[in-house]
Amino acid sequence: MKKTIKLLAIMSMGAALAMTACGKDDDNNNGRGTGGNGGGTGTETSEWVDLGLPSGLLWATCNLGATTPEGYGDYYAWGETTTKSTYNWSTYKYCNGGYDQLTKYCNNSSVGHNGFTDNLTTLEAMDDAATQKLGDGARMPTEADWEELINTTTAEWTTLNGVNGRKFTASNGKSLFLPAAGCRWDSELTDAGSGFYWSSSLDADYPNCARRFGFSSGGQNMNDGGHRRNGLSVRPVRSAH
Repeated sequence: MKKTIKLLAIMSMGAALAMTACGKDDDNNNGRGTGGNGGGTGTETSEWVDLGLPSGLLWATCNLGATTPEGYGDYYAWGETTTKSTYNWSTYKYCNGGYDQLTKYCNNSSVGHNGFTDNLTTLEAMDDAATQKLGDGARMPTEADWEELINTTTAEWTTLNGVNGRKFTASNGKSLFLPAAGCRWDSELTDAGSGFYWSSSLDADYPNCARRFGFSSGGQNMNDGGHRRNGLSVRPVRSAH
């Protein structure tokens, strides 16, 4: 039953994306991939683009930890605010060593440590990497924020300075580029050429996962849950001042 919960949570993106293996592990947390990005960046700054979205939300022009729009930047486990060398359940901050031993952000006692639940479904500011790194109202996008971006812009697979990624163009003519930066799984970078970006929203049906936006050359989808212990990209947002 536990394995079924995990598999259902990570297979929902669909065949159209031809999604790669990031997060598709077994209970032994076996990793795959090559390369990696590590090391914290300390206090950071960011530039913002106004896409004219109904919410008025501004999106950062770069990934957290990057200095150019095509830069991969840093990778964060969901709810963690520092980078690290190894991303698995044994190093994850909010569990007691396993995917069914959660110690925060859990609404299902069957995956909580000693039956733990707190019913928190959105990252608190102390656990939001964008808030902690940037301040000034910056935060990780919610699932609804990603949906707004998807539904109110035109997206295309393209290349920026030799880096593959997804470009979102708004009706006001402004655009946003997300590099296909892969993800961190165990100690390695895997699946570069596909993009995996955290939201701040828990996957309430499978609380050992969180909602993420994923894309490849074949398409994009928000209906996707990623294991919280994986290291994914973060693209900050904030309200206009």
